Amino acid sequence: MPVSMPDLAADLEAESAVLRAILAGLGPEDWARPTPAEGWSIGDQVSHLAYFDDVALRSATDPEAFAAEKAEMDATGGVDPDSFAERFRSLSGAELLAWFDESRARLVRTFAGLEPGLRVPWFGPPMSAASSLTARIMETWAHGQDVADAVGVVREPSGRLRHVAHIGVGARAFSYALHDRPVPEAPVRVELDAPDGALWTWGPPGAADVVTGTALDFALLITQRRHRDDLALVVTGPAAEEWVEIGQAFAGKPGTGRKPGGAR
Repeated sequence: MPVSMPDLAADLEAESAVLRAILAGLGPEDWARPTPAEGWSIGDQVSHLAYFDDVALRSATDPEAFAAEKAEMDATGGVDPDSFAERFRSLSGAELLAWFDESRARLVRTFAGLEPGLRVPWFGPPMSAASSLTARIMETWAHGQDVADAVGVVREPSGRLRHVAHIGVGARAFSYALHDRPVPEAPVRVELDAPDGALWTWGPPGAADVVTGTALDFALLITQRRHRDDLALVVTGPAAEEWVEIGQAFAGKPGTGRKPGGAR
């Protein structure tokens, strides 16, 4: 089935609405509340999303400006999310929410009209416009998880978890590259129970290395929002075991993950 950019944009809007509903209920002091991401507040999570929405838009519409921005980052050690978070801590919650709303609306409007196969640069390997938009869904869900954990909200799993899982599976080779390890020749099969009871699969049937469980647990693992010990995933085979230890769906430096029980 061909990729539909309007459909992806609609899923991003829906995921954004879930996060925004949580943010809208915050008081001014709540934006400074710490999240499970060490050193990051709720405000930091939102500024991160808004900033990289703007960067993603530049990568698709002005790749030369994006390249110059990336070169400047590379010259000072690469992408440093902590420094970006610190840069915007003077903004109030209302200012952050307005920034997020405006940046997200521009991103959705622009990407909905792009060809899905358009190649766009990024901080990892270049990717298609469809993959870039999928990455924004993944990022929104993952940072939204940190916000939800910070305020004690349990979000209802949705079919949009497929986007998170899909980009996580696709980033397997990238995860190995971040750790300077060769990708094992053995393929890994991923079988996930979707929220609606369907079975989502990636990888060849009959593979000896397999990861099975719920889509929610896999999404929490591959975005490094939960430690493996806190999840009910079943991992079989050495290649699968190694991958779940280092896997990450997001670009940038190797993630540090979470300690067991660290989100609670």
